[in-house]
Amino acid sequence: MLRNSHARMVATFVCSLICVLATPARGQDPRQGRGGGGRGQVALPDGPGKEEVQTQCTKCHALGLIANAGGNTKQEWADLFGTMVKLSNDQRAAIAEYLGKNYPPQPRPQAVVVPGPLSVSFKEWNVPTLGSRPHDPEPGPGGTIWWTGMFANVLGRLDPKTGDVTEYKLPEEVRDPHTPLIAPSGTVFFTAQGANYVGRINPKTGEIKVQKTPTERANPYGMVFTSKGVPFVCDFGTNKIIEFDPETLAIKEYELPNPESRPRRIAISSDDIIWYADYSRGYLGRLDPKTGKVTDWPSPSGPRSQPYGITYLDGAIWYVESAIRPNVLVRFDIKTEKFQSWTIPGGGGVVRNMKSTRDGNLVIAESGVNKVGLVLVGSKEPNSSR
Repeated sequence: MLRNSHARMVATFVCSLICVLATPARGQDPRQGRGGGGRGQVALPDGPGKEEVQTQCTKCHALGLIANAGGNTKQEWADLFGTMVKLSNDQRAAIAEYLGKNYPPQPRPQAVVVPGPLSVSFKEWNVPTLGSRPHDPEPGPGGTIWWTGMFANVLGRLDPKTGDVTEYKLPEEVRDPHTPLIAPSGTVFFTAQGANYVGRINPKTGEIKVQKTPTERANPYGMVFTSKGVPFVCDFGTNKIIEFDPETLAIKEYELPNPESRPRRIAISSDDIIWYADYSRGYLGRLDPKTGKVTDWPSPSGPRSQPYGITYLDGAIWYVESAIRPNVLVRFDIKTEKFQSWTIPGGGGVVRNMKSTRDGNLVIAESGVNKVGLVLVGSKEPNSSR
């Protein structure tokens, strides 16, 4: 019953957004990619395998995603698109050969894994639909894990105890809504990055209210609530974080001191301090809304590490360095200001979001490798993946 009511609640939220955000002027085709990494088409070099790439790889996204992926070996390409689409052996070999030749590995930042006192273990599951690109995980009732399958247009539900997985297909018209957040009252708040709006919806009545952000192309992205229920949002398109009134949607902007900052995801600690992943600079940032003071720390793997998914748990900020292969899970102890980190066994493939659970663990969505994961914090269990 809990599962069905939760699914209905989410489905109501998504369907209600259609009337607000499904118009072409506001919508964004998921094949165009997110965050500047895959927008638009590109001209592929001629050669054997080009036709297969054009045919198979545009089913879910634009070819620009390939050109901006940073390059891989032939085997790495094969492993990557093996999570996206089922191919014959001949097609697989042709595409891997073509991509490995024309898009070889490029210099990447090296992982800096920081040792420390805490132990963690990882459990990972492949999601059923190839190429679904799991984006936002959410802890659910009974220890379940929910996620959004961005490229497959599905919501997924996993029971880690049994391994049972269910996917719910969403209406094809849904485009552009980004981060949903449900208040205790049941009101759903959301961001729409391409449309440059924040908004709220009452699932009981269907009433929708939206507000355009003051800064053009701000790309409102991740969102959190304060202890008083005030939404804070990071504007990924600029160096700003905003808060908005949950009733009037009136927006207040906080400008970060470095103009190059691009906060992509956001977290909040128990004292209502805002923490953000500075994707463009490779920093962990802290904003005190009461004073406006901003403090930041360089991420262990450096300025090109691209911090992304982030959350708060038990006196620490957890986030993922998404440019590292495999991705690196980082913990920052707020009291000691010390880092500790671990590589993610399944690779991560860009962990775009993560959440803490009520029992003190973490759920992650591993977009590029088509997995969702559970991080057991303080556990002595051996690493496992499925």
